[in-house]
Amino acid sequence: MEKIGLLAGVGHLPAACARAARALGYEVHAVALLPDTDPELKDAANVYREISIGQIASILAYLQQEEIKKVTMIGKVTKELLFTGAIVPDEMLRGMLMQLPNQNDDTIMMMFVGALMKIGVTPLDQTALIRPLMPAEGTLTSRAPSEAERRDMEFGLQMAREIGRLDVGQTAVVKDMAVMALEAIEGTDACIRRGGQLAGSGAVVAKAAKPQQDSRFDVPAVGLDTIESLVAVKASALAIEAGKTLFIDKERAVALAEANGITIAAL
Repeated sequence: MEKIGLLAGVGHLPAACARAARALGYEVHAVALLPDTDPELKDAANVYREISIGQIASILAYLQQEEIKKVTMIGKVTKELLFTGAIVPDEMLRGMLMQLPNQNDDTIMMMFVGALMKIGVTPLDQTALIRPLMPAEGTLTSRAPSEAERRDMEFGLQMAREIGRLDVGQTAVVKDMAVMALEAIEGTDACIRRGGQLAGSGAVVAKAAKPQQDSRFDVPAVGLDTIESLVAVKASALAIEAGKTLFIDKERAVALAEANGITIAAL
């Protein structure tokens, strides 16, 4: 049985990915990178280990020890952890960070990809195992967007792609063709809450892939937490980029959206 490493951040996606990989016949070695990684991952994987994201040398040593040649990196890991001191970097990580030209998301992730490849480990396309979780074009709720909402959705996706091109974020909150908030280091949910506070009710949230998206990491994803954030600020609509955005726990998320009059569309 071929081994695959799963380097897991937070959220439900890593467990879903582990189950999908096992169904395809892989022996899944999951490494929980953060303390609040989904507890379901332990049962979903064949082998489960906890190694802090800051301990790069230990992560690489584990992969070598287990003779793992392929990994997928999946789940939320926000780089604000580096700045708040929540992650204590080991000597190897400190040295790698000091050599970077900047600390943008893609720059940091490519640094890690390079470290993996240097020891003969190939990072896989994040979506290879879970492509069915990426909705095709269409409306996902019973209520279709109004004309005004659709205009805001298209405008929001345009704004989200532009900040993605700059490697800043993937989410935009808009209302009446005006930008309320753009995602940066705070992450999607905090961006939604900030934008919703400024917009009042009726905001539209858009999530898009970067034009230069590397499918090995940071593929855009939405889920139940996203809809809960929309509900909290009385937003009216969510737009995602069709075929490029992972939708986790879709049934429960759509049910919550329906119960609160929120329309969801993949454009």
